[in-house]
Amino acid sequence: MNRTALPNAKIALVHDWLNQAGGAENVLEELAALFPAAPVYTSFYAPERMPAAYRRWDIRTTFMQKLPGITDNHQRYMPLYPLAFGATDVSGYDLVLSNKSGFCHGVRTRTRHAAARHVCYCLTPTRFIWLYDQYRAREQLNRGTDLLVRPALAWLRRWDFAAAQRVDHFIAISSAIQERIRRFYRRQSVVIHPPVDTDYFTPDPTTPVGDYYLIVSRLIPYKRIDLAVDAFHSLPHLKLIIAGDGRDRQALEAQAPPNVTFVGRQDSVLELLRGCRAFIFPGLEDFGIAPVEAMAVGRPVIAYGDGGALDTVAPGVTGELFSEQTPEALAAVLAQFDPTRYDAAACRAQAEKFSAHAFRRKLGDYLEQVLQGENPAQDSE
Repeated sequence: MNRTALPNAKIALVHDWLNQAGGAENVLEELAALFPAAPVYTSFYAPERMPAAYRRWDIRTTFMQKLPGITDNHQRYMPLYPLAFGATDVSGYDLVLSNKSGFCHGVRTRTRHAAARHVCYCLTPTRFIWLYDQYRAREQLNRGTDLLVRPALAWLRRWDFAAAQRVDHFIAISSAIQERIRRFYRRQSVVIHPPVDTDYFTPDPTTPVGDYYLIVSRLIPYKRIDLAVDAFHSLPHLKLIIAGDGRDRQALEAQAPPNVTFVGRQDSVLELLRGCRAFIFPGLEDFGIAPVEAMAVGRPVIAYGDGGALDTVAPGVTGELFSEQTPEALAAVLAQFDPTRYDAAACRAQAEKFSAHAFRRKLGDYLEQVLQGENPAQDSE
């Protein structure tokens, strides 16, 4: 597409909060690189917890910046986010691009004097509201916080739904999120997958395939590392290496058989990825970047067949999916798995569909259509 409107557009980025680096922040960094002149509106910002590069950005916060203890306990202030973003006026821009998993899609894009086109890059409809029990378990909210927020959930759902109706266009990060946008917000969306650094994660034909399977993950409950550990109890002739750290590590090590090794957090996992028989991904994720990184180095993936893995893993070509999130289902796949059946070039080709280059091209083309007043096709690309 010949882009004419996008380079001259006045653009604002909107993000929920900036006190921890994760997948949402990886997307934000890509957006900030694409639109370096765009200010970043967010509820609050803890510069000491974020990469130094963020300090060069034009970051604009709300009244929540001054709330006591918000950096360490931002969940307790959930009912205030709608007020903070609802008071954030970004109507003076040509285009507002919100990078949303929480409430930031609720910014004001229309006033009596101006109106901005609002595109929401939706990481997920607000899990805290629509999947509260899942969110509470995932974040391990204490009973006090739970009792405080439950009475507000009905109001928050009404606000969140109304805010979603004011968004002009939705982009989903996966087909699973596209379905949630349809179910919770009753809106259509396109799918543009998040960027994966395929320039860094590359194959090395000189690296031999080792005798181990690999997990790279934070060791926290919803990642379901326990499921993989249990599966290897019944497969003593196979080896599993787990790279990463987290609050579950001690418990996981206590239940692990001798053929499971924990190596902690690694500065680089590139060589481990290149040498594994296959990468194991037992959790349920909205997208899941780690399996794509494994395919980018030419290795197959064994993943739980739900969520983002349905978009990224091609069964029989770049890996396999197990249909039930149980140790037995994973063990059954592992018992029959032959890594020589999967071509490294095919794995790499699949990963390149999710490269940063592909992300920039697809997003740029989409936003250009929006700015030119077109109505982009509302289905997965």
